Amino acid sequence: MKKKQQQQQHPGSGADPWPHGAPLGGAPPGLGSWKRRVSLLPLLRFSLRDYGFCMATLLVFCLGSLFYQLGGGPPRFLLDLRQYLGNSTYLDDHGPPPSKALPFPSQVVYNRVGKCGSRTVVLLLRILSEKHGFNLVTSDIHNKTRLTKNEQMELIKNISTAEQPYLFTRHVHFLNFSRFGGDQPVYINIIRDPVNRFLSNYFFRRFGDWRGEQNHMIRTPSMRQEERYLDINECILENYPECSNPRLFYIIPYFCGQHPRCREPGEWALERAKLNVNENFLLVGILEELEDVLLLLERFLPHYFKGVLSIYKDPEPRRQVLPPKGTE
Repeated sequence: MKKKQQQQQHPGSGADPWPHGAPLGGAPPGLGSWKRRVSLLPLLRFSLRDYGFCMATLLVFCLGSLFYQLGGGPPRFLLDLRQYLGNSTYLDDHGPPPSKALPFPSQVVYNRVGKCGSRTVVLLLRILSEKHGFNLVTSDIHNKTRLTKNEQMELIKNISTAEQPYLFTRHVHFLNFSRFGGDQPVYINIIRDPVNRFLSNYFFRRFGDWRGEQNHMIRTPSMRQEERYLDINECILENYPECSNPRLFYIIPYFCGQHPRCREPGEWALERAKLNVNENFLLVGILEELEDVLLLLERFLPHYFKGVLSIYKDPEPRRQVLPPKGTE
């Protein structure tokens, strides 16, 4: 009888798998299904723990962002943690180098007027460019101040692609960079008393400059010997073409621009030149006050002209590259 009861209580071999009764939902599953459910429980517990960790991390991130915005900066504990770990980070050590901060203005054009001391200023700029490390862009073209539209576009393109900060210098009438889609640079220039400029040009065409060069012979090859030594007073009193042409005194086109009407002396060209000076020129100096002009350039454009006045006054570089005072 006992043996029969034991067989009824334990269908199959082994102990009773449900000592406390069958689970809710019906009859107990088979032994194989139960083992599979038991083996999935550790994975379920691991997923819940991972989910909780992610939610906690998100909460910390949100609180940190809130503290950053409300406090105007990162939380103090993040700063302390950074200091503890070290001031250097991976991006600091391996990131791209910081971009070079360019001075303002980083684009300057000196469209120098002929016989107004420009050779002296250019020689000073060569010394300064080596000293301060800016890009001095010069031109070998000295006798073409008026340009066609295509020539303007080509020159502006070449200037605009120069390495900045740059200072471009050439005998050329004012160029409107914005007309061709370029960034308008800052202009500087120097003029002089018209009579002094006429005298300087008169003798320069005949005998060259202070350097004793012979290029004046190439510049005026058709000038006869008696004409070369013509007294300037006779040239003026006898109305020689060289001394009676009103265009000898022209300076306005250097400030008016490349428009055809800029070449015609008159009120229109003058007013346009005045407008360009007011809007585009940082400084227009006077050669008779060159030391004051250099001092202003040193104040306005220190990254180009710092120390220029001391270089101009220094006798050593003057003997090497600069003309004697009064012969600019």
